[in-house]
Amino acid sequence: MSRRHRRQDMSSYAEFYRQSIDQPDVFWAGQAQLIDWHKPFDRVCNDDKPPFVHWFEGGLTNLCHNAVDRHLQDRADQAALICVSSETRQEKTYTFRQLLAEVQRMAASLQALGVQKGDRVLIYMPMMAEAAFAMLACARIGAIHCVVFGGFASGSLASRIDDAAPKVIVSADAGSRGGKVVAYKPLLDEAIRLSSHQPDAVLLADRQLAPMALVAGRDHLWAKLREKHFDAQVPCEWLDSTAISYTIYTSGTTGKPKGVQRDTGGYAVALAASMKHIFDGRAGETFFSTSDIGWVVGHSYIVYGPLIAGMATILYEGLPTQGMDGQPDGAIWWSLVEKYKVTGMFSAPTAVRVLKKQDPALLKKYDLSSLRALFLAGEPLDEPTARWISEGLNVPIIDNYWQTESGWPILAIANGIEKKPGRFGSPGVPMYGYKVKLLHESTGEELTRPGEKGVVVLEGPTPPGFMQTVWQDDARFVNTYWKTLPGKTVYSTFDWGIRDKDGYYFILGRTDDVINVAGHRLGTREIEESISGHAQVAEVAVVGVADALKGQVAMAFVVPKDSGVLHDNAASLKLEGEIMKRVDSDLGAVARPARVRFVTALPKTRSGKLLRRAIQAVCEGRDAGDLTTMDDPAALQQIRDQVAAA
Repeated sequence: MSRRHRRQDMSSYAEFYRQSIDQPDVFWAGQAQLIDWHKPFDRVCNDDKPPFVHWFEGGLTNLCHNAVDRHLQDRADQAALICVSSETRQEKTYTFRQLLAEVQRMAASLQALGVQKGDRVLIYMPMMAEAAFAMLACARIGAIHCVVFGGFASGSLASRIDDAAPKVIVSADAGSRGGKVVAYKPLLDEAIRLSSHQPDAVLLADRQLAPMALVAGRDHLWAKLREKHFDAQVPCEWLDSTAISYTIYTSGTTGKPKGVQRDTGGYAVALAASMKHIFDGRAGETFFSTSDIGWVVGHSYIVYGPLIAGMATILYEGLPTQGMDGQPDGAIWWSLVEKYKVTGMFSAPTAVRVLKKQDPALLKKYDLSSLRALFLAGEPLDEPTARWISEGLNVPIIDNYWQTESGWPILAIANGIEKKPGRFGSPGVPMYGYKVKLLHESTGEELTRPGEKGVVVLEGPTPPGFMQTVWQDDARFVNTYWKTLPGKTVYSTFDWGIRDKDGYYFILGRTDDVINVAGHRLGTREIEESISGHAQVAEVAVVGVADALKGQVAMAFVVPKDSGVLHDNAASLKLEGEIMKRVDSDLGAVARPARVRFVTALPKTRSGKLLRRAIQAVCEGRDAGDLTTMDDPAALQQIRDQVAAA
């Protein structure tokens, strides 16, 4: 390839991005052609009352139609939803034709229970087919779904029931994790008892995992309603583009839940565009996101995005190290890649770090030749983990950065536009439509020099698919997100970042996870990055702990690759010293942790996010707060024991 040709290729994404910023109406009108419209829109972008934005006003469309119905003409008998559970040891594939039939049965059942356009339906389910049916059915009839992560404790679920005020709740008898059954129905019953709002009905899928006591007049079995409405024909409700499609609560909420509200048309366009331009997804292929429908990744890239793109999507229930026979298997995901010829896979750095503890030979056990890229998001991706999985899979590892609020990636590499190399430790460059800047936290001044650390912000108007507002609380939306930096009306991500000379961003952690050590402000992420580079470190979490002399000191909790370190005092002291020396070398003595403590596991949510605030609270002798999403309570108890023994 000539130098001239190569230079033209390398400018293609830059030109694509530039049009999205300089000519947004032209750009997004073009992207809107990726979906079906029942009625064309009159106006592309209405941002007359910032920071509120309305996309594709006057247009009528439907998410379910775009995800299911429109594909029947060309791919009715192609796989659409592939449900795999290593917990129940079941596997079933639904074609687009079969998926449409199931969604219509669910839609008719919800309508029979009184659900109408604009009503709310709360979905509290494990990773099972009926959860996807329920989401798509709500979209089909114009109801607003609110998916709450399955397994939430009753108190947290009750607060979400009160906030969403659902007419109907869809749930199941139980979920399962690591072979342990988690009964949902008792949790749901208690949550409803605690709630001020009472649903009219509860629709229950029974997998025979746990006994269920039905409440007469309120509880209904999906199997019976499904049979009754087996041949149902339920047309799509054509919705205004700006109509609410769903609300989803941000993880870790305390006090009154914060419901992120999303529209219909803008979201459909954003997902269609991202599947094409970012994830390089193509109709007829298979996409595998290992997230959960209770989180935004599950909404965007398990259910809606791949289906809108005409792809098959894998909905997986189980651990990344658990086989279909219930026995340990660190290659279960790779077996699915081979079996279903997965071309795009989306997971989280935490999951990869779990797999990193397995035999590296497992990465070569199956034929992964169909896989074009592995996408990772949900938390910063450390370089050692990225390098390990990159060398193991021999495919591009594409980090991407976004939030529940954004609905799709803010920073990534748009492989569908231009094959561009990523950089270890960086999620990439701003995606089309996002005006990303770094601002000084105290002055609001824009930081333009490479390496300057600032708050990552977005200038309005935000692109299609971005949150409309906080559910039933516009003031909270404005005050929480748009009024945090002096003299600026910009959306704050609440994340620190830096940018290199080529425009690649590096996320350094939350602005509220800053350690102030003797007047020096340090991001916990920077220290974690340094420690994770040690060859003997599998995982690490760093928190700031109150200190009478320095204000705060850093405390590191490390999962060593060799568990023998935990029982050998000399070995643990040696490793602690090496880690201290490494941080000294990378960041300076001011960043050196006061102590490095070794544990077998770090406390995380069930979605894999580290509970740094809970660790910090335990270290400071405070209440660790709402831990209802916690995966393994014993992990936090280890930290309590370590702190108590100090």
